[in-house]
Amino acid sequence: MKLKFLAVGCAAALLLSVTGCADSSSLEEVTTTAATTTTITTETTAPPDDAWKEYDSTWRKADPELGLPTLDLGKTTDEMVERSIMHVGNRARLANAMKRAKSNLGITVAVIGGAVAQGAGASSSVENYAYYNMMWWMQTFPTDVYKMEFVNAGMGTTGSYVGVHRAASELLAKKPDVVLVDFALNDTDRTRDAKSYHSLVRNILELENNPAVILLFGAQENGQSFADVQKEIGYAYDLPMISYQNAVMPEIAAGHFSWKDIAADTVHPNSAGHGIIGELLWEYYNSVFADLDYIPTVDLSFPEDAITENRYADADILSSRKLETTEDPVGFAEAEISKSFPHNYATETAGEISFTVEAQNIGVLYQRTPDGQNGRYDVYVDGTLMKTLDGNFADGWGSYAEAEEIFTSWAKTQHTVTFKKAADSSADGFQILGIMVSG
Repeated sequence: MKLKFLAVGCAAALLLSVTGCADSSSLEEVTTTAATTTTITTETTAPPDDAWKEYDSTWRKADPELGLPTLDLGKTTDEMVERSIMHVGNRARLANAMKRAKSNLGITVAVIGGAVAQGAGASSSVENYAYYNMMWWMQTFPTDVYKMEFVNAGMGTTGSYVGVHRAASELLAKKPDVVLVDFALNDTDRTRDAKSYHSLVRNILELENNPAVILLFGAQENGQSFADVQKEIGYAYDLPMISYQNAVMPEIAAGHFSWKDIAADTVHPNSAGHGIIGELLWEYYNSVFADLDYIPTVDLSFPEDAITENRYADADILSSRKLETTEDPVGFAEAEISKSFPHNYATETAGEISFTVEAQNIGVLYQRTPDGQNGRYDVYVDGTLMKTLDGNFADGWGSYAEAEEIFTSWAKTQHTVTFKKAADSSADGFQILGIMVSG
């Protein structure tokens, strides 16, 4: 039997996802390539009451007489589904995946995102949207089910900056045929995360097996979402986009149900909310399947020029097994700190360690803990102090992996990255989970 469900991430992080809320300022970034100029503008204040009016009116529900599988959880109306389809997009690659499954050729379906993609908020493992996503493929193509693989690369407390680096091993290596990308709630940095999300999407689209990419946008109680930035990438590349926010917010405003009815907290949907996302996905999938005979799939190429630099091409996370130290570390030793990011380095004394890496861009993935044992460490690149990282998560809810970008450039060259205890640090410990490289 080849049916597989691969879950990537730490279960303990399910209900501990951190999402930030940016300030009320706005960012306008103009990025230029030889062929295109794209302006990305986002307002981070709560959206106006009619924000959900942005939907694709060309979408049509599949004819019920076709007898396609339905996920009838009683959560979703036709109006909610219609509002959720922000952009129908180019359906050729998705149709191709369906044709492969229909011909019993086997496919791999994946989701990558934060805690919601991992299943946070749902009461059980069979009540989250990733599970419902899997079930549509299994029920629609039952004769191909033993050749299907399902990858859940959702991971709590991570946005697309970490996602684009862990995608190499957790997603791209699986050669997925269909990928749901879900980082609208976890991304908050309007410069870095816009670029990392773009690179993640583009890195998936450029795989040789021509996978379909669907952008999924979640919602939180205050209405804030990074979808305003991410949708510009979807429009530029003509990708299907589905907005949970568009579906539920008007219903709440109309008093049809409350936020508490569909959410476990201010961010994560509960089982009912996950069910709504599942129903939205099923409706979109069915609409594509209904037109399967009419969607051309001869040309699946991705010729579009990048709408901005693909900063995080060839991104990876270097663990202790891949890192090369320049000399014997002082205090630091190999350790197993994180299940999500194994093979680390850690010290409990005033340590110092240096690595040699070849990269265009460099980031650090490190552990923050609330026990006061981890301190502040300076990070140098080629002898220049780039940033001071604080491993102390004072009075926090628990330990988690933090990511910081420390160096960017325009060329891939060799660099020395050094960690030293900061002069003002009261604690001696520090835990390096990995070095993130790209370019």
